[in-house]
Amino acid sequence: MGESLQKELPFKLFYKIGEASKIVGVEAYVLRFWEKEFPFLKPKKTKGGQRLFTKREIELLFQIKKMLYEEKYTIEGVRKKLSKIYQSADCGEDIRKDKLEKVKIKLKEILEILS
Repeated sequence: MGESLQKELPFKLFYKIGEASKIVGVEAYVLRFWEKEFPFLKPKKTKGGQRLFTKREIELLFQIKKMLYEEKYTIEGVRKKLSKIYQSADCGEDIRKDKLEKVKIKLKEILEILS
């Protein structure tokens, strides 16, 4: 999924909720619901409240969708399983990458303001 996902996604630092919903194949309200249900899913929000998803978050959305729709996990089951993964020491690098992505987003916003 990761390698083919990179080929399918246009290169962007972030994706708005409408773009993310089309990529993942679920409605935007489903993504907003998942955001409330899964504490590890935290897209950045602009000052206007627009959600911005990174590539890593879109990969997470695909994982959530697969677990719910194909593997038939419950919401609670997905929450428990993925919370363990994201609380483990192994996710330290992912957290750093996510922070770096957010810094890139902020720098791009500043660049757009200056342009």
